[in-house]
Amino acid sequence: MSSEGAGRNGIALSERQRIAWLRLIRSDNVGPATFRDLINHFGSAETALEMLPELSRRGGSTRTIRVASIAEAEKELSAAYRFGARFVGIGEPDYPPALRQIDGAPPLLAVKGNAAIGTVPSVGIVGSRNASISGTKFAAMIARDVGRAGYSIISGLARGIDTAAHRASLETGTIAALAGGLDQPYPPENIGLLDEITQGNGLAISEMPFGWEPRARDFPRRNRLIAGVSLGLAVVEAASRSGSLITARYAADFGRLVFAVPGSPLDPRCHGTNGLLKDGATVTTEAQDILQALAPLSRIDLFTPPQAEEPGEHDVGPIAPPNENDRIRITDALGPTPVEIDDIIRHTGLSASAVYLVLLELDLAGRLHRHPGGLVSLNIGE
Repeated sequence: MSSEGAGRNGIALSERQRIAWLRLIRSDNVGPATFRDLINHFGSAETALEMLPELSRRGGSTRTIRVASIAEAEKELSAAYRFGARFVGIGEPDYPPALRQIDGAPPLLAVKGNAAIGTVPSVGIVGSRNASISGTKFAAMIARDVGRAGYSIISGLARGIDTAAHRASLETGTIAALAGGLDQPYPPENIGLLDEITQGNGLAISEMPFGWEPRARDFPRRNRLIAGVSLGLAVVEAASRSGSLITARYAADFGRLVFAVPGSPLDPRCHGTNGLLKDGATVTTEAQDILQALAPLSRIDLFTPPQAEEPGEHDVGPIAPPNENDRIRITDALGPTPVEIDDIIRHTGLSASAVYLVLLELDLAGRLHRHPGGLVSLNIGE
């Protein structure tokens, strides 16, 4: 994709492009990584949409892929506008700059509130829903102090630590990442808090469709948003098996700094945070521990060219698809074990563009599984 013109100010999508992007990301078997590869190859979402049925067929699908219609996209856009929300593309100025850097960043985010807060360097604060009094007090203290130092605070709107962090940063700027659609907040008792956030100096974000009720498997996606938006993540009271540790794992994978508040070995709510400390997380007993560690990172220019930008009309179009023999060679090189795409290219001796196109075909046919770190494998049973 062309990066000409990308930079600190970003590039705004036209309304026609926004509808096409929304249609593409809402179509079957199109996740963020697939979306990016489709735009890379075909140059625009509109062209990619036209090619989805053919790509899926070439990948071996026996059924017709569902492509989101213009009417469906317009309906969701209208629902967003009625709700006081809108969709921000990955290359646009209001898209959170740190999130833009992660693998598989959402191409579109639904946002409601003060969108400028999303561009401020952010610190994530997460922890136990069943938090102790001292835990909620400490979370509020660091949220308040870190917020006053110029950072926004991002959390997941959950009970306990999340709630304390949001409330303490209402004035300085807070971001609520939701597991469902923006119109389906969870838990219900925090709807009032969400209203305070979006009507004040705060922002709500989600990559899920409007009307989507959050399920258990949607919360790790929300945790990934928290880790991606933040430069560093502070964990206050987390059990050994908890969503907060999932968020910390994402943060570490993204190269973010992980901070953990030590707690009593006798308190199950602290087993996870104490484990993070054993694994190398930064000991955190005051906000200054976070501010000192993040000071160099907060000066880094995160406004690099976006990962999904549609090229200009004079840019080169897509290359011809590989022949059937090349397609078989690429598919045969795959198996149930995740491998790097560069290894597939070296193994087959084929061009990178040919390999990426066949992987797109398999992906859209539901035969490819994408793993963290850009690894891919064939779905078991295929």
